[in-house]
Order: sequence, then structure tokens, then C-alpha cells
Amino acid sequence: MPNERFQFTGEGGHQLAAALDMPDGPVQAYALFAHCFTCGKDVLAAKRIATALAAKGIAVLRFDFTGLGSSEGEFANSTFSSNVADLVRAAAHLRETLRPPTLLIGHSLGGAAILAAAGQIPEAKAVVTIAAPSDPVHVTHLFKDSIEHIRTHGEVEVQLAGRPFHIKREFLDDIAEHSLAAHIAKLHKALLVMHSPTDDTVGIDNATKIFAAAKHPKSFVSLSGSDHLLSGKRDGAYVAGVIAAWAERYIESSAAQPVSAASAAPRHVVVRETRNSKFQQIVTAGPHPMVADEPVAVGGQDSGPGPYDFLLAGLGACTSMTMRMYADRKSLPLDRVTVTLNHSKIHAKDCAECETREGMLDQIDRVISIEGALDADQRARLMEIADKCPVHRTLTSEIRIVTRAAE
Repeated sequence: MPNERFQFTGEGGHQLAAALDMPDGPVQAYALFAHCFTCGKDVLAAKRIATALAAKGIAVLRFDFTGLGSSEGEFANSTFSSNVADLVRAAAHLRETLRPPTLLIGHSLGGAAILAAAGQIPEAKAVVTIAAPSDPVHVTHLFKDSIEHIRTHGEVEVQLAGRPFHIKREFLDDIAEHSLAAHIAKLHKALLVMHSPTDDTVGIDNATKIFAAAKHPKSFVSLSGSDHLLSGKRDGAYVAGVIAAWAERYIESSAAQPVSAASAAPRHVVVRETRNSKFQQIVTAGPHPMVADEPVAVGGQDSGPGPYDFLLAGLGACTSMTMRMYADRKSLPLDRVTVTLNHSKIHAKDCAECETREGMLDQIDRVISIEGALDADQRARLMEIADKCPVHRTLTSEIRIVTRAAE
């Protein structure tokens, strides 16, 4: 699955590191994933769930909260409120660059943050919590022996999962002000609560409280046998499979949306580096993501078609479509068209009909196979029609390309 890495601006003005896991085929929906407390976007649970969801057609955006992973800023200055604000910013980034998320997923404290943020993401139709606390204050049990020191001294270094973190008094004050039950009661979105009865970090009673506070439609799935971090290799795939099946009832698939006049109009094509390799790109045409790359021989990974492959594909597709439209309009017995193309460089002197006489020229060889009970005149007419396809005309006419820097 292609994985695009980039940055966006968080609530505090810091650049937050993000990863977007894209399906190989059409995107059915976009999801926003919030990771656990002091974890990062690349924690195993997040990566496994995102990868498995991408395999099922759901693109997943995950990112490092302020001061974690590769994101800028100081973790000590972050609060539960700032995490919620960053989730809203992440949703805005998806809205502005691709499509807004219709599915929100949160693991552990990230689940609490997702519940608090959901009301500010109007396009979201479904919310999933995984091992989430019913109250963000629950997280303080991880450093309960240091709470008094934090309140006394204002900031204390604590050990969480074997790593040092600075916790400030402001963090304690902030989480104490949040009433998650109120957010849950006003959710107005489908809710799936997933929790393990053997979770020894966030007890199953938290799932009970979340479920009881929510209005229908709501569902509960027991993650029996899983630990809090879903460390088992099969846990992430199972969670993703359940989420995809459950969410299908609530989220809108782009493939199922009717074609409108706006969607039939010319669409922007956006090409962005993934930074996973030297040349790999994510190409997005409307709702359709693709991967572009170069062959291994020139330094790429051959993970997708090259630029000239896309050029030839455009000409070939246009050729076949134009011939099909003509055949259907004239009721010709055309069964199938197959177009095979190749791009090469030739010496200008070897092209008798070309105006350029020196140097090298681009040449596209196009071989068209026509299947069907057609007579010679019908076949000849279809071959003439092939040269009338819009892309052919574009490539053989004067082209003006206007380039400007993004503002």
C-alpha cells in the first residue's frame, strides 16, 4: 500500500508529522486515526490497523501529536485540549487537500480525544474507540505517584513505558475540565466501542460507561485475548476487518456516489512526493489515487507506472474510448479494442514527414487491434476515428503549459 508522509500545521503553529496510508485502488472513504498517550503515528497498533484498512479501500491519516515522534514542539506544553484541536486541524487538512474524513478512530487516550473532537468534524459519520478511557483523567493513573509533585512544582519528569516525559500542572488542570460524557451524549454519529475484557491498562468498565452514555446507533465488540496495545500481530488485522465491515453501513463510498455535473467536469490532478523512495509519487485524479515511480534501472523502485507510461495510457484509453463511442453510435459490431503503445526517440532525419530535420524526436508507436465482425470499410473508418481522439489531437497540436509557484 502506498504511504505518503508530509507535514501540516497544528493548533500551536508547529509542524506535525503525518502519514497517509492509501489503498492500491479506489478510495472508499477517508479515516482519521488518533494514537495512544505518549505513542506516535508509527506505533504498531496504528500502523497495522491503517495498513489493513487501506487494503479494504479506506485511506487512513495518522499523525504525531505535538512533541511526539517527528512532530515539532514540546510534549510538556501539550494538553488534551491541544490534542483535540490538532485532530480538528488534521481533518481540515484532509478536507482541503483530498476529502474530509467520514470515519474517526481513536486508540486509548486517542479514543477519548476522538470523541471530544467528533462534534467539530461535521462530515464524520462514524466513530470508533479502541481501549479508550471514559474520562481523560484516567490517564493520570500512569503517573499517580507523581501527581502531588506536579501540582507542587509545576512540572515533573515521569517515566512512561520506560521513557522520560515532562508533565505540567496545566495538563492536569486541562483534563480535569473535560466531561467526555457530554460529548458522547451529543455525538449524533454511529459509534463502535472496541475493548478487551483483559485490558489491564484501561479496564473494561470504561467501555461500559462509553456505551451507556451513547445514543443509538451504537455497537460493542469484545477484543478478547488482546492486550491494551494490541501487540498481537493478528489483533490489528482483526480490528481493521471489523471496523471496515461495520463502517460500510454508515460511511459514504465515493464509488457509490452518483455522477453530478460537477463531478463530470474536468478535475484537478495532484501529484505529491511520498518521500518513501527517491521518485515515488501519489497521483490523485479526483477520488482516484495512483502511484507513480521510475524503474529500478534509473533509481526508482518500480512501484508504479512512470511519467511516460501515464502519457501512453492516456492516449491509449482515449483512443479506445473514442472508437467505442463511434462504433456504438453507428451500431457497428465492434467487440473489443486493444491499444498497444510504445515511446521512443528517433533521429529527425529518419522522419520524412516531420518538419524538424535535425536532432532527436519523440515517437509514439500505437498498434490497434480491432475485434468483431466488421468489413474492411468499417475497420478503415475506425482507424481514422482513432486519430480523432481528444488526447491525440492535444499531443499533435500546439500546447501551452503555464507554470506558477504555489502561494
